[in-house]
Amino acid sequence: MDKNKLKLTSSEIGTLWGEYVNGTMTDIVNRYMYSIIEDESIKTIFEDAIKTFEKQKKQLVTFIENEGFPVPIGFTESDLNKGAERLFTDIFCLNYLHIMTLHGLLGHTTALSVSVRKDLRDFYDSCDNDAKKMYHQTIELLLEKGNFQRDPLFYPAKNPEFISSQDFTDGFFGKGRRLTATEIISISFNLKKSIMAKTLSIAFSQVTQTKEVRKFLEDSEKTSDNQIQALAKIMHKDNLPVAMSWETEVTTSTDSPFSDKLMLYHIGFLFQAAQVYHGTGLASAMRTDLVTTYESTILQTLIVTKKWFDIMVKNKWLEQPPLAPNRKEIAKEK
Repeated sequence: MDKNKLKLTSSEIGTLWGEYVNGTMTDIVNRYMYSIIEDESIKTIFEDAIKTFEKQKKQLVTFIENEGFPVPIGFTESDLNKGAERLFTDIFCLNYLHIMTLHGLLGHTTALSVSVRKDLRDFYDSCDNDAKKMYHQTIELLLEKGNFQRDPLFYPAKNPEFISSQDFTDGFFGKGRRLTATEIISISFNLKKSIMAKTLSIAFSQVTQTKEVRKFLEDSEKTSDNQIQALAKIMHKDNLPVAMSWETEVTTSTDSPFSDKLMLYHIGFLFQAAQVYHGTGLASAMRTDLVTTYESTILQTLIVTKKWFDIMVKNKWLEQPPLAPNRKEIAKEK
């Protein structure tokens, strides 16, 4: 049996579809940022990112077309308003590329984990290697410029210890206890993602010309801020620092570089991806106040996502992924 001639499964088609739509969205943002960046070292990394996706996009199209599925529209040059004024500083652009590379790493790994056909596994393996290379490049440059935000530092204990009291889970009453290193992984990760969502919501709300979209972006900014404050409060109780905000890296421009469709989709993408990280945080939380915070955060995100879905559908901006065959409808045709 030729391992490259197996028909693609629904999961494999789904990941290809998602990689194409999300990839074209990020590519349009990268192209805009490339056009406004003045720092040559940052500009070079964005040039690499654009060339890398151009290569990946061709392969995605080949996979999808060979299976007889229509290639998604995704996002195109029509979603980019060339010549728009600068909306972000160079440093924000670099931080943006770093965060989106983290999303790409997770997406490629997930896609690889559901892929069976060898050529598809090889493709995602290659995408993963490209993303890891970009991850290293963005971190090295952020460190070089003194803008990489490291997580809190711990001081080592003398010996390993075991949990010896029910108070370990207490975050509201009694003595409680300090945060564990494993809990801080998710808290820091979620803080950085919420800071990115808040900053983009602020930037996009400045430039959109649609009242409905602006109202949603203002609401998403408030939701992100609430989530930041809730997690920051827990960190501050243990005298731990939190990642700095990026609001000041947004200019006062009201000249939109992107279509409303792209801006709204982007915020929805960030909130949907955040649910994965919130769920991971909830699973690793062993303190009651942290569990309650994550549960509240997940509910808030679900509410925002529902509003986002309604606006996207109303404006016919949300492409439909491939559907399972409707057997009842097929039977009726006879």
